[in-house]
Amino acid sequence: MASVNLDMELQEVELNNADKGQMGSKSGGVFLTWNDLWITVSTKKGGSKSILKGLTGYARPSELLAVMGPSGCGKSTLLDSLAGRLDFSTRQTGEILINGHKQKLSYGTSAYVTQDETLLATLTVQEAVYYSAQLQLPVSMTKSQKKQIAEQTIKEMGLQDAMNTRIGGFGNKGISGGEKRRLSVCMEILTRPKLLFLDEPTSGLDSAASYYVMSGISRQKEGRTIIASIHQPSAEVFNLFHSLCLLSSGRTVYFGPASAAIEFFTRNGFPCPYLQNPSDHFLKTINKDFDEDIEQGSAGGRRPTEEVIDLLINSYKSSEGYHEVQSHVAEICHQGGEMLKKRSHANFKTQCLVLTRRSTVNMFRDPGYYWMRFVVYVAIALSLGTIYYNVGSNYRSVEERGLMVAFVVSFMTFMTVGGFPSFVEEMKVFQRENVNGHYGCFAFVIGNTLSSIPYVLLISLVPGAIAYFLAGFQNGFEHFIYFALVLFISMMTVESLMMNVAAIVPNFLIGIVTGAGIQGLQILSGGYFQLPSELPKILWKYPLYYMSFHKYAYQGMFKNEFEGLKFRDDIFGNNHIMSGEVVLRERWQVEMGHSKWVDIVILVGTLILYRLVFFLIIKTKEKFVHARKTSTSILSNRSTQIMAKSLPASPLHGLTPPHDTPTNNR
Repeated sequence: MASVNLDMELQEVELNNADKGQMGSKSGGVFLTWNDLWITVSTKKGGSKSILKGLTGYARPSELLAVMGPSGCGKSTLLDSLAGRLDFSTRQTGEILINGHKQKLSYGTSAYVTQDETLLATLTVQEAVYYSAQLQLPVSMTKSQKKQIAEQTIKEMGLQDAMNTRIGGFGNKGISGGEKRRLSVCMEILTRPKLLFLDEPTSGLDSAASYYVMSGISRQKEGRTIIASIHQPSAEVFNLFHSLCLLSSGRTVYFGPASAAIEFFTRNGFPCPYLQNPSDHFLKTINKDFDEDIEQGSAGGRRPTEEVIDLLINSYKSSEGYHEVQSHVAEICHQGGEMLKKRSHANFKTQCLVLTRRSTVNMFRDPGYYWMRFVVYVAIALSLGTIYYNVGSNYRSVEERGLMVAFVVSFMTFMTVGGFPSFVEEMKVFQRENVNGHYGCFAFVIGNTLSSIPYVLLISLVPGAIAYFLAGFQNGFEHFIYFALVLFISMMTVESLMMNVAAIVPNFLIGIVTGAGIQGLQILSGGYFQLPSELPKILWKYPLYYMSFHKYAYQGMFKNEFEGLKFRDDIFGNNHIMSGEVVLRERWQVEMGHSKWVDIVILVGTLILYRLVFFLIIKTKEKFVHARKTSTSILSNRSTQIMAKSLPASPLHGLTPPHDTPTNNR
């Protein structure tokens, strides 16, 4: 098979890197076991609630394990706990072992596909996979090798006919929902991970699309351990499963071969009706949301759903299948296996280059990122230029020049919030890829910064030139360059501010309101709408006035515009001549102790500071995520080695170590 050849190619690269300490795991599969797994969360009343209640099970290589159950039964929580993605607000007890060992899920050894399609809508399928391959695959691989793996993986997931189609999103037609789901899987299996988690891969898809998605996933099972949570699969999809874990309210109703589940329900008096989808029958029987009575057998009468669930759970615990599960878990833990080792990926330089190139393409194709703003800026610049056309050098021109500078610094930079929704979408892609270990935070910050510079420079120079020369501002190329430079740095600073907001408030509506509010405070305290001497000293003068980047943009622009000019005071009929320096000191209360270039240096420092704050925010979040993934489980006081040594002759007993779950959790 082609996938096997690609596996061998990847392993050959890893073996070549062994001397550098970069060797990945060998070709053996991954056995994942969980024993007496409890997940609890704190409630608002100070108590605790159990989400998962003493689950035990296993997943084996070359098999597809389906986790099924009604909404809220704990499917996603089980997947998150196995993948080490639980929040710190949850408490986990029990054992989760990989090949019989407590070990970390390192990069390249596992992959997690969420049910949300966080993809860049402007890229084609081929571009999305190829960029991902460049980021994920080892630096020792050539570009042609990476491209070959990307194209082969696309074919394996049946996306070859959509290779040159853009992904699309809201308002832009692209590939179908099923193709997006397959693309998400495609991008995560490029490194040929031995352990694959999928959270609701068929959510929102019709039965045909669901089948194509799951059949594509099933084809990837060779040598790979696959665990998928799935809500209500069709009969065709159900037949693709090797093993089934059926949950209800966090408890195991059934665990074993999927083909034997019908017999289990029949044996307990709940046979699947003829020609009915087995998964529909299972979920209808164990779903207590609607509190309907369930008919038991031909003469068993009707019983409450809660009672039926308890009956099935007790029947499972006393069945031979339950003891077989315990036996398999004990056997896997006793045999052990290889320790998974982290695989190498692209180096920092390659990550920065690829992210810059991908972000540049995304910004170019997304009209909401910069192009709509460019059109609006040009229209506003034309409006400013015609309203303040050739302002002249009389006393009134002092006010007109000040008004235009204030509008440019305040409102043209304020409109930078328009690109916030597009950046939020890019942030979602970064969060998914960062959690999965594709690249680090600093590479993302550099890539985003470098890719945005040409576009911000364009919307600073062109509209800036239109407004500047129509208004008849100071002659001289140096003065215009300074004007455009302040506008450019101010726009980049506002973009950095909105990046910080996006990192904290991912909802774009709340984010726009928050960012606009922060900018409003900075504009008010910047020293134009209320002169510095008139600002209230508490809060507004100290510290907001000195913290607002608008202060330095206003003063730099004023110095650039008024220094060296002479103005004729003809208001009261006299022709008194005022110098620009007098206007700066007396009318605008500009600090004249330093030059305009000092103001621009402070603006650059503010821009760098905002970018560093953004880096620190996302880096802190990354640290929290990695802290959760340090281990796949929080073991009880007894270590795995002690447990292995204390196994009795019969593996059916003594496997469950005592845990410290509060008594009110049971």
